[in-house]
Amino acid sequence: MRLTTKGRFAVTAMIDLALRCDEGPVTLASISERQKISLSYLEQLFGKLRRYKLVDSVRGPGGGYCVARPIAQVAVADIIRAVDEQLDATQCGGRENCHDEHRCMTHDLWSTLNAKMYEYLSSVTLAELVEKQKAKLAGAGQVVMEDKRRLGPQPRARGVREKAGALV
Repeated sequence: MRLTTKGRFAVTAMIDLALRCDEGPVTLASISERQKISLSYLEQLFGKLRRYKLVDSVRGPGGGYCVARPIAQVAVADIIRAVDEQLDATQCGGRENCHDEHRCMTHDLWSTLNAKMYEYLSSVTLAELVEKQKAKLAGAGQVVMEDKRRLGPQPRARGVREKAGALV
């Protein structure tokens, strides 16, 4: 079983984003600075998160990223799956050929662990992690730093169209 830095960094970056996206799009550079994650690595991760429709990007001055759906609807398992992280405790990758091309004696044990890990990570939402982080910061007398840059264009809500300058 391996949860590599790819999955860990993706979850960390999504918590950081969710903590700050109420103020507008958040830049990857600011996440990189706060979380000490390479900007180029974040760009790779956020490309995958965007393709999986977990984040939306806003181009131009004041641009950045926003969480694409309500954070209560984003499970940790979604984030990990989006960045192609494998949660597999079996030696064979589930192919049942772990012992001389046959199923090993502990295959069921590790397969059950896989299912339990996935079940647990599916039950934990980004909203829960954000609330825990806010409580932790408040308990330590810290405040989440707001992004002080000028707010730029905001991502449009899905299904809302502009018509002759008015929202319809």
